[in-house]
Amino acid sequence: MSHYRRRTYREDVLARDLTTFHVAVKETDLWISAGKNLKKEARDLVFDCRYQLETYIRQHPAFATTLSAWPEDPYAPLLVKEMIGATKKIGVGPMASVAGAIAQYVCKGLLSLSSQVIVENGGDICLKLNRTVTVSIFAGTSPLSERFGLSIPAKKMPMGICSSSGTVGHSLSMGVADVVCILSFSASMADGVATALGNQIKGKGDMEKAIDEIQGLKDILGGVVIVKDKMASWGDIELVRL
Repeated sequence: MSHYRRRTYREDVLARDLTTFHVAVKETDLWISAGKNLKKEARDLVFDCRYQLETYIRQHPAFATTLSAWPEDPYAPLLVKEMIGATKKIGVGPMASVAGAIAQYVCKGLLSLSSQVIVENGGDICLKLNRTVTVSIFAGTSPLSERFGLSIPAKKMPMGICSSSGTVGHSLSMGVADVVCILSFSASMADGVATALGNQIKGKGDMEKAIDEIQGLKDILGGVVIVKDKMASWGDIELVRL
């Protein structure tokens, strides 16, 4: 059982010139920064997300628990289609992408009202800023935790940065990685791939093989894996020392 329940990392967010606010609806808990206070609009978007998802789960209860790919459904709502598409080829169930998908949905909705938006959903992030931003990599009790960050240039945004962990947080992971952090232009894809990769890592010796298996995935820019005192990175990313 993890002891990292309180989201203290949010206290370290430095979003200069932006207004930061909190939106929580049932299990969905978002930390958002934008050009102005858009709490009402963000809350409406969260309600929309949850209505789409909850309605579909009432009609298809297995969607909430399956650990396998879900078949394409032309009648599914937009959010659900996004989750199905993000996970259909990577060996995890659609709910593995739910946090990233909601962050992405809310971020895109708010970008019609603000040119800069950051949406963080339990460590899964979708952001669009007009400047380079550094995202710290939190890896629980690993000695490498918060020692490195990912530098994201403005020209690559909107960007999804999503993480999975076998030692931190409450999300389901069948592996032991302290963190798997994935970058993609699709936050829902990044979330699903982080889960899929994390599931394969049962120890330090699994890192290279697991990374090799996902490197060819379309839309994945790269990522970072940390297991205890060992770190591996790959792809089109820029690591910076903090």
